[in-house]
Amino acid sequence: MNVLNIPVDTALLAAWRGWLAPERQPFYLTGAEADALGLDALGLETVPRDGLTLTPEARDTILEWNVARGADRVAWLTLADVDALPPASRRALLRAQVRHGRGNVPLGRAFPDLGLPPGRFLWHPEQLTDGVLARVVAASGAPCQRSEVPPEVWRAAQEVLPGARALAGTFPQGSAGNCFGTVMGAAGVPGAAAEWMQREPFEAFLHERTRPGGRDDQAGTVLLWRSANGLAQHAAVTLGGGWALHKAAQTWWTPRVVLPTATLIRASRSAGWRLSRRHLLA
Repeated sequence: MNVLNIPVDTALLAAWRGWLAPERQPFYLTGAEADALGLDALGLETVPRDGLTLTPEARDTILEWNVARGADRVAWLTLADVDALPPASRRALLRAQVRHGRGNVPLGRAFPDLGLPPGRFLWHPEQLTDGVLARVVAASGAPCQRSEVPPEVWRAAQEVLPGARALAGTFPQGSAGNCFGTVMGAAGVPGAAAEWMQREPFEAFLHERTRPGGRDDQAGTVLLWRSANGLAQHAAVTLGGGWALHKAAQTWWTPRVVLPTATLIRASRSAGWRLSRRHLLA
């Protein structure tokens, strides 16, 4: 099947299902909330949040970086544990997750065809059919327009961007790869697209392989957004002919997409970021 105009095989769909509906997941609470819910009395203890270890995919799924620091207790609960809570306690637990900024607590009213109550719920694997998975993943993304790029544009881009065509219109195999790695991978750096590339190696790549300047209508112009403190925040690369490639975020549900360059630039704007350009050396 296709998601955002990108082919997705059954193995990746199964992985998505597992990341959205794990058997056991963390729930963030303050000490007072944990006491009010009476989890300890139910045999569901909480532990300090400090030292919490998550897989990269779990970190992305629940937006761990967004969870308020004041929620300093964690309850590791199975789906069965949550389902067994008294209805009022279950609603309070899920509302607390939303209040603290935890992700993957959708609203039932957003999926009326599933026959769910309108409030917050947790995904169960059987609810995540291929069609539902496609809706969830596509909700925050832009359809890839790889097929609209003329063959002559790909041919002209090949010299400076030997990895671009293979990356364009692909989902990562998990929480690996980000915007920096995508640009480096498109430029031919082996393995870069599959890494959560940090700023230091990306800055080294910019120093070694690019120079200031470049034009949006030519292949190999790195579009680089920096915050006011000079830190690189996002990057994309032009393919020529009015097209550009980027990975909009580091998350596992974010594909590497081709968009019209002007559209990509508009979509990447953020308050306090400034766009500059560098051209890749052949």
